[in-house]
Amino acid sequence: MPNWTKSIESLELIQPYDGTLVDLTIHGPQREELSAAAAGLPSLQLSARSMCDLELLATGAFSPLERFMGEEDYYNVLHEMRLSSQVLFPIPITLTADRSWLGREGDPLALRDSRNNLLAVMTIAETFTWDRGEEARLVLGTEEPRHPLVAEMGTWGEVCISGPIKVINLPRYYDFVTLRLTPAQVRERLQGLGHSHVVAFQTRNPLHRGHEELTKRAAAEVGGSLLIHPAVGLTKPGDIDHYTRVRVYLTVVERYFDPQRTLLSLTPLAMRMAGPREALWHAIIRRNYGASHFIVGRDHAGPGEDSAGNPFYGPYDAQTMLERYADEIGVKPIAYKELVYVPEEDSYKERSELSPKESFRSLSGTQLREEYQLEGLPLPTWFMREETAQIMTDQYPPRHKQGICVWFTGLSASGKSTTAQLLTTMLLEHGRQVTLLDGDIVRTHLSKGLGFSRQDRDANVLRIGFVASEIVRHHGATVCAAVSPYRTTRNRVREMVGADRFIEVFVDTPIEVCEQRDEKGMYARARQGHITGFTGVDDPYEAPSNPEITLNTVDVTAEENARRIISFLEERGSLGRLPVSMNSATDGGS
Repeated sequence: MPNWTKSIESLELIQPYDGTLVDLTIHGPQREELSAAAAGLPSLQLSARSMCDLELLATGAFSPLERFMGEEDYYNVLHEMRLSSQVLFPIPITLTADRSWLGREGDPLALRDSRNNLLAVMTIAETFTWDRGEEARLVLGTEEPRHPLVAEMGTWGEVCISGPIKVINLPRYYDFVTLRLTPAQVRERLQGLGHSHVVAFQTRNPLHRGHEELTKRAAAEVGGSLLIHPAVGLTKPGDIDHYTRVRVYLTVVERYFDPQRTLLSLTPLAMRMAGPREALWHAIIRRNYGASHFIVGRDHAGPGEDSAGNPFYGPYDAQTMLERYADEIGVKPIAYKELVYVPEEDSYKERSELSPKESFRSLSGTQLREEYQLEGLPLPTWFMREETAQIMTDQYPPRHKQGICVWFTGLSASGKSTTAQLLTTMLLEHGRQVTLLDGDIVRTHLSKGLGFSRQDRDANVLRIGFVASEIVRHHGATVCAAVSPYRTTRNRVREMVGADRFIEVFVDTPIEVCEQRDEKGMYARARQGHITGFTGVDDPYEAPSNPEITLNTVDVTAEENARRIISFLEERGSLGRLPVSMNSATDGGS
């Protein structure tokens, strides 16, 4: 009997972080009564990010958090990575709102999704102001607007609100429903697999054969189960969409993983791309799902490079952070080892284990993009399973068939529209389907009624950006010409479109030249005080810090500038080159 008892106990999963799995959902008569009462309450529509956060709060993934953070917890987390209770928690979880939404302490507030469906009721306990720059510096380590969260923070509300929450409805999904498991459901299924040790693998990328080998080795190393746990909330803008990724996960897990040791589940996590802090946060979240071990990759949750071309975080910063706090959070890190393919054995090995005589193959991320995906070539079967490579090929055409956005920015009368019109014609010559979104035309239709306050200017630019992002998502090309004076807003558009498909063109025309060209007399009226808030006169223009292309329109013609952009697009693979005879004829005509 003692041995049997010991065996049963050994199958118990790790306890939730800080001991209790939070559950904010209500049921039965209380749910019905509150749902009916919510119809008469003031409402706040949640952003996609806040909806993800609310769901993970409600189901206990953020345990021990029971609400969006109040002021004391928030500032403790910023400065010490700890809640006011001194429990380690590295990422602030807040709900922001504009001042106009604020109620008084004790007032109930209905929380709704973008379609106005009721999700929860919060009783307001406190409101407080926050500083975007301070949070960016302390949590992300940067205020660089190329960081996707820094760009997004510009759209958040001015104040944070907090208070007890009763969740009436979790967000409703219609895709991959059987894979969307709460922490309690995941823990139940892991318990059924019969292993107390669980290795969690967080991913926002498709699985290739190196990932297969890594995760299988990790599970075998700890003698436990494997939780493949991709984030399907908000990831890095420009990432492969979760529909494609999950189809890959399903195919690989079903065919190549042991069902008695493997669980695939999706988490609606809104990533912050916060590097080391985020890696620690991911491990805490996975503990709440039942994981005792966590695979932490090279540059885990890194957003790529800043405007100077430097990585935001060091390649091993995340691993170092997690190792430092592993004992405290109770989750052991498993470092992402470099695995390479050994053709002679048709298997993967750690590179450090190879003898000097053994040959191997590997693909860097750059090689994968430039030599295969962007050229439309099938991925090698030693790198990715044939059936999953086909899913990727079907969904992502070569670069010259992918969507692109060429975004002209510069002062009024700088020459943006003229060059954009010529570029549009040249893109059509190359066989691209092109939509021209000119600032003046957009203001007549899409943004009719908006003024020229900073808020209205941002709204106009973001509207153009949204339309552009949809065109690009469907593999079209769009040329946008708008003053778009604020750097943060332009970077927000870059993230909406996808950084690798956004080409920022700075039309760098001196203001005195713009004034000479100004046939509408707008500069003169602004100088005389008849127009206020005019960019370049009494409202600033923030020049791009590192645009893809900078144009000189004083000494160079619009046609020459347009052809320069065409050459740039050809060199990066976004356009197929015209036949030589056509190029020759074009050159002769210019």
